Amino acid sequence: MSTILILGATSAVAGQIAELYGEASPVAQPHRIYLMGRREDAVNALSERLGDVVVGTACVDFVDLPATQVCIRQAYDQMGSFDYVLIAHGVIGDQIESERSVEEALTVIEVNYTSVVAQLVTLTTLMKNQPSGKIGVITSVAGDRGRPRNYTYGAAKGALNTYLQGLRSVKWGSGLEVYTFKLGPVDSPMTVDHEKNFSFSTVGTVAEKIVQAFESHRYVHYIPGYWWFVMWVVRWLPEPVFQKLGFLSDR
Repeated sequence: MSTILILGATSAVAGQIAELYGEASPVAQPHRIYLMGRREDAVNALSERLGDVVVGTACVDFVDLPATQVCIRQAYDQMGSFDYVLIAHGVIGDQIESERSVEEALTVIEVNYTSVVAQLVTLTTLMKNQPSGKIGVITSVAGDRGRPRNYTYGAAKGALNTYLQGLRSVKWGSGLEVYTFKLGPVDSPMTVDHEKNFSFSTVGTVAEKIVQAFESHRYVHYIPGYWWFVMWVVRWLPEPVFQKLGFLSDR
């Protein structure tokens, strides 16, 4: 029976992942899960659905760094160790507003990058004496190249990808495994105002693939996997070509 901490548990994907881990298999008991999220009503509703597998909850605004650190430490004290940690919170923000409002730009960066780095520092400090453990962070394919429609968000996710790459190298061979989950667009409340097309995945599909990826020995996953091929092309397109492709370079 493993211990699991989920930060941003009230996101659609994280909630589905929590439900997958909460299911008992024929040969094992359900995991012990600790839920952290920003909205108390949503955290409580998820906890009620999961039942006894939830050993604790906390409601905190993740940009409140001291409060978040306290909550993580309390969860660790209660559980004794973290076998799995999933960091799943984020915000897309308003790209146009972030170009004219310093506050909006910094909010997007703080939620998607700064707060996550603070959590990772706390987590790796707590977990350094564990013989093993896994930390997975949900990022985005938007971090692979700056596009006009979401480059503030993409810049934050790109910085996070680089941080995770460095952290993974530092912890290599220590028993602490660091996973990067680069998601393509997901049809969820986070993208409710976005026009949907063939590129959007379902919450259920993404959640299942993240659970599977956590058990692999490959530490960077594009989810779904076809985004690896798509973003390989997008990353290496020369700038003059990129600018002529409206489906990539428009708003």
